[in-house]
Amino acid sequence: MKICVYGAGGIGCYVGGRLAASGSDVTFVGRPRLAAEVASNGLRLTDFRGAELRVNAVRFEVVPEAAAEADLVLVTVKSAGTATAGAELAKVLKPDAVVVSFQNGLRNASVLRAALPGHRVVTGMVPFNVLNRGDGVFHQGTEGFLDVEPGLSSYAPAFEAAGLPLTEHADMAPVQWAKLLLNLNNPINALSDLPLRDELSQRGYRLCLAAAQSEALVVLKAAGIEPAQLTAVPARLMPRILRLPDWLFRRLAGRMLAIDPLARSSMWEDLQAGRPTEIDYLNGEITTLGASLGIPTPINTRITTLIHQSEQTPTPYPAATLLHHLTAPS
Repeated sequence: MKICVYGAGGIGCYVGGRLAASGSDVTFVGRPRLAAEVASNGLRLTDFRGAELRVNAVRFEVVPEAAAEADLVLVTVKSAGTATAGAELAKVLKPDAVVVSFQNGLRNASVLRAALPGHRVVTGMVPFNVLNRGDGVFHQGTEGFLDVEPGLSSYAPAFEAAGLPLTEHADMAPVQWAKLLLNLNNPINALSDLPLRDELSQRGYRLCLAAAQSEALVVLKAAGIEPAQLTAVPARLMPRILRLPDWLFRRLAGRMLAIDPLARSSMWEDLQAGRPTEIDYLNGEITTLGASLGIPTPINTRITTLIHQSEQTPTPYPAATLLHHLTAPS
């Protein structure tokens, strides 16, 4: 079995690296900068449990043709690049190649299906956080395995051997919406310029997240969407937990703070690197759905605006300042 990770960044290098470290035949396709970094250093994969794996001989290419022999393609490009990735893959994939979308957002698998009508495209989700620490080091900072639609049973042993077992869901949409609700913290974390644990330890930032989630839950309820329960706390109760005073939050939701001190959101990484973010595919989805239902979404709209401004000039926001920006009357 030959596996290709297409659009290998943090998530792609970590998942593909774990597969390669356990013996799978993996080819990575990504940016020249990262290809050069991996060529010089190989891959070193660490996690919050203390694991450390090395892959020294890494095939990292920069052209779509490198996916031509793949039996399984893991697409990990940013959401804005999905259509381009689909068009590139359509020209090179074997007829029986299976494609998995391991991306944030809701629509990527559908975009890939439209571009690859002759291929089986599976919706997947990576629930954990990966930090690119540079020099080929990728660190999993939060817990979780991999969520997928049924249909990958023949590939499951490879993921199991890599320590990344696949959890199947007959309907991935509720899982994706639940992940999106959690990902509403990505821009809060990026704007805080703090590690995730430090950010979530401050009630001011949690109030910002609670406001964004509460607004999103109103929209989802109106749309008849019930998100899956991905954490110990149901999605509808999460804003209440986030609003608790720090001492009570630590007591009742201490597991939320059991995060590796290195963990940060991928959106923070994007801002630091001067790359466009996925904000339109996260908070922007709430704004779009709200507009279709005639429901205002000022909190998520303001977060989206602040991130777009920070894409031009990264600007850290203290908790009180950010909360004021989000909740002050227009």
